[in-house]
Amino acid sequence: MAPRPRRHARLLALAGLLLGAAAPAPAPYPVVRPGAAFVFPRDHGAHPAFRTEWWYVTGTLAPERGGAPLGFQITFFRVRPRIGEDQPSRFAPRQILLAHAALSDPALGRLRHAERAARAGFGLAGAALGDADVRLRDWRLRRLPDGRFVAHVAGEGFALDLAFRPRQPVLLEGEGGYSRKGPRPEQASYYYSLPQLAASGTVTRDGRATAVTGRAWLDREWSSDYLAGDAAGWDWTGLNFDDGGALMAFRIRRRDGGVLWAGGSYRARDGRVARLGPGDLRFDPLRRWRSPRSGAVYPVAQRLSVRLPGGVRRWVLTPFFPDQELDARAAGMPVYWEGAVATQGGSGYLELTGYVDPLRL
Repeated sequence: MAPRPRRHARLLALAGLLLGAAAPAPAPYPVVRPGAAFVFPRDHGAHPAFRTEWWYVTGTLAPERGGAPLGFQITFFRVRPRIGEDQPSRFAPRQILLAHAALSDPALGRLRHAERAARAGFGLAGAALGDADVRLRDWRLRRLPDGRFVAHVAGEGFALDLAFRPRQPVLLEGEGGYSRKGPRPEQASYYYSLPQLAASGTVTRDGRATAVTGRAWLDREWSSDYLAGDAAGWDWTGLNFDDGGALMAFRIRRRDGGVLWAGGSYRARDGRVARLGPGDLRFDPLRRWRSPRSGAVYPVAQRLSVRLPGGVRRWVLTPFFPDQELDARAAGMPVYWEGAVATQGGSGYLELTGYVDPLRL
């Protein structure tokens, strides 16, 4: 799960004027429904009829020559704005690509991050059908014939050149990949994960390249109706455990502070999967951090309680460091907190959205 694009309003409004108000209405967005059959590698690729989708990779990395562990996230978004779809102009923004990347470096104590945004086409940006291959200028995430995913992203003061090798089967989230996000059935996404990816490659900081190895998590979601109108944002975590297990958990918060929806999954080291519903998990803040830039107060350390078949288990999520706030407004996305966390017997990522302003899709 990742924060979703919500701006570019001026660009889209201008495109609507240029393309003419009398154009026929574009095709409606497909509705996410239970029972869809996932086919791979096809579903690693784009689903351009849906409103939005994302390829979201997070993980923790150990420098081979020693030093503090690093966290990273790489996210590509594809958005269908339903503008200019019946027009022959190559400039019509039928699909928009956005991306952001960040490196969590405890030695620096804050994120290094960068963003990109462009309309699809012109050889600059696009998301392929049939398999994972999404690009935005010089940034790219794709799947190779041998099954590995490879990524290159770069920003001011850093670059990530990483490969991710699957070691476990695809994990279909929710009910066979149909993941509810609200009280109405259509408030849902098609959602699968690839936890426990073996990560390797190089991280470059201030011109110095370092070989790294570690573990990563790939999330894939596509949807047309993600958040209910009274939703403010969400807390989400994806955790890889040392024994080979994996946990994904989220809660969507109401604007009044209550919980609108919650869910997740736990795959034990033996491969058995427990599906989690709204009554099966709870996030309790243990420590909050106030951003000196946005003024937002984030619950950066939390206790996660999960009801599993053998009883309730609890994990404490502790951030690598508090200041992992990311301001992605330059690429049309919100300000949010997303950072590397440690927990008992594992590590992963925690994402906190809607703490600056309620998230709008």
